[in-house]
Amino acid sequence: MAPPYPPALLEVHPSDISPGDVAAFDLIDVRTHAEFREVHAAGASCVPLDRLDPAAVDAARKHRERPLHLLCRSGARARMAASSFRDAGIHDIVVIAGGTDAWVQAGHPVVRGKKAVSLERQVRIAAGALVVVGVVVGWFVHPAGFGLSAFVGAGLVVAGITDTCMMGMLIARMPWNRGSDQATVHCPAHAGDRPTP
Repeated sequence: MAPPYPPALLEVHPSDISPGDVAAFDLIDVRTHAEFREVHAAGASCVPLDRLDPAAVDAARKHRERPLHLLCRSGARARMAASSFRDAGIHDIVVIAGGTDAWVQAGHPVVRGKKAVSLERQVRIAAGALVVVGVVVGWFVHPAGFGLSAFVGAGLVVAGITDTCMMGMLIARMPWNRGSDQATVHCPAHAGDRPTP
């Protein structure tokens, strides 16, 4: 009989993972394709959070005897992905605490490719630009323009409280952040990618 509540979310820091264990589990990176191409853990598969299908990912696993490991840039999107897996009844999930940043700092092998602007930076750029546009419109055109700035500010407050960013989800769907239109479980290596220890 299953427990009446899901088990607690397990997080592990990359420094606690031995180099020999890295190849022994499935590792899913839930960042955008552009972020994945810039740098990712060697052997990781790219399944962007906005295209995540927990059942398809679970069916494609190679190492079913080990928990599925999830990571993103810092850990927030991986925790959201873990929640999606849990909602789908898949509880054997581990989040890599600190994400790719911590993975690199721990010295685990990574693949480096084309430089990209992270999703978090894109959100800051878009929010800042919208606030400036709202102020300029409010000052020089019509006072209602200040409403745009207030709306963006309120959205940032909600994002901070809920740890969910609708603007980030929207920007993740932009063409420059998407790979091919195919719903793939693995993002193949791209020309110019180079593995580094």
